[in-house]
Amino acid sequence: QVQVVESGGGLVQAGGSLRLSCGVSGSSSVSNYMSWYRQAPGNQRELVARITKIGVTNYADSVKGRFTISRDNAKNTVYLQMNSLKSEDTAIYYCNADGRPRGSTTWYDYWGQGTQVTVSS
Repeated sequence: QVQVVESGGGLVQAGGSLRLSCGVSGSSSVSNYMSWYRQAPGNQRELVARITKIGVTNYADSVKGRFTISRDNAKNTVYLQMNSLKSEDTAIYYCNADGRPRGSTTWYDYWGQGTQVTVSS
């Protein structure tokens, strides 16, 4: 069974930094894409950043220049380094990745349980 597990959220003051991690286990192949989404209360879930297996990245305009997404294919793990955090970055951050269960030829989309990031002003 493929599992996606995030870690690294917490409470930080505005201007501070946090690093989120997300590991994908149980997949027979390295994820083709790995992404971070976030959802603030009353808002829709939005894409924060995405990285492909070969390292192509894209970011939401609101985080460009402040957040950096990276990955370790050997560990099938993705990271999100968040610098210069603002109060508007407060949200639950979700990891999203594709995976292929062992014994299956089908790729599926998976989500983590989310990790809370709170930025105090």
